[in-house]
Amino acid sequence: MAFRRRTKSYPLFSQEFVIHNHADIGFCLVLCVLIGLMFEVTAKTAFLFILPQYNVSVPTADSETVHYHYGPKDLVTILFYIFIAIILHAVVQEYILDKISKRLHLSKVKHSKFNESGQLVVFHLSSVIWCFYVAVTEGYLTNPRSLWEDYPHVYLPFQVKFFYVCQLAYWLHALPELYFQKEEIPRQLQYICLYLLHIAGAYLLNLSRLGLILLLLQYSTEFLFHMARLFYFADENNEKLFNAWAAVFGVTRLFILTLAVLAIGFGLARMENQAFDPEKGNFNNLLCRLCVLLLVCAAQAWLMWRFIHSQLRHWREYWNEQSAKRRVPAPAPAPRLPARLIKRESGYHENGVVKAENGTSPRTKKLKSP
Repeated sequence: MAFRRRTKSYPLFSQEFVIHNHADIGFCLVLCVLIGLMFEVTAKTAFLFILPQYNVSVPTADSETVHYHYGPKDLVTILFYIFIAIILHAVVQEYILDKISKRLHLSKVKHSKFNESGQLVVFHLSSVIWCFYVAVTEGYLTNPRSLWEDYPHVYLPFQVKFFYVCQLAYWLHALPELYFQKEEIPRQLQYICLYLLHIAGAYLLNLSRLGLILLLLQYSTEFLFHMARLFYFADENNEKLFNAWAAVFGVTRLFILTLAVLAIGFGLARMENQAFDPEKGNFNNLLCRLCVLLLVCAAQAWLMWRFIHSQLRHWREYWNEQSAKRRVPAPAPAPRLPARLIKRESGYHENGVVKAENGTSPRTKKLKSP
C-alpha cells in the first residue's frame, strides 16, 4: 500500500504505478488543495472543495443560525473527501492491519477477509460514535416525532450535512478500491451499492433525520459482526461474538422496519403538505412513500434471507462434522504381553531383574579360607 519504501520502480502513469501509488497520488492532490488556501486568488476555489456549500441563514427566536441544503456543488466536496478516504484507508492498512496480519500468519483468503473487516471496524466504530453524537445533540433520540415533523427537512445543520458528505465519499471510494481486490468482488459490490442507494436516497429525498437513525442501527450491527470476524481470525475457537451478533442482527432488522413504517407509513402520511414538489424538496406523496417503504423492506428481507441461509449452512456443516466424529471408531488399546521368564541355571530373570529360585541365591557363594 502507500507510504512504503519499495525497491522496484514502475513506469510513470502506468497501471502498476497507479495501483501501488494511488494513496500517494491522492495525498498530492489533497496537498495542492490545501496549498490553494494560502493564496487569495485560489482560496475561493479551495473552499469549494473543503467546506460544505449552499449555506443559508435561518432566523430563530434569539438570533440567526446557519443551515445548509444540497446542490450540484456537493459533488466537488464529495470528490475531495474521496481522496481523504483513500489516504486514511492506506494509513490504517499500512500501520495497523499489515502489522497485525504478519503475526497471525493467515492464508490468502483469510488475509483478504481480515483486511476487509479491519477497515470496516474502524469505519463503523467512528460512524457509530458520530451518528450517536449528532442524534443526541440534535434531539432526534429524545424526540422521535422530529423524524417526520416539519417535513421536508430541506435545511440541515452543518454536522448533519458534513456527515452525509463523508458517508457518500467513503462508499464511493470503496468502488475503485475493488479494483485492487481479487476475491468476493460481487458480494462487496452488492453491499456498497446498497449503502450508496440508501444514503443518497435519504439525502436527496430530505429524509436525513430518519436516515441518520437507521444508519446508527445498521452500523452498530455491522461493527459487531466484523469485530467477531477479527477475533475469529485471531483464535478460531472464539465464536462467542458471532452468537451475540446473531442475536442482535434479527432485533436490528425488526427495529429498522418498525421505525421506517412508523415514520413514513404513519408519520408522513398524516402530514398536511402531501404534495410532490421537487423545487421545494417535498416528496411526500403516496407513490414516493410506497417506493421508499418498498426499498427498505426489500433490503431488510434480503439481508434476513442471507442471514438465515448462512446460519443454516453453518449448522449443517457443524452437524456433519459431529456425525463424522461419531462414526469413526475409537482405536483399540494395545494388548499387554506377559512378562517373559527366562530360566538360567539356578535363577531366572524377570523384567531384567535376577530372581532366586526355592529361596536359594542364584549366585555362587564364596568359601572362606580357614
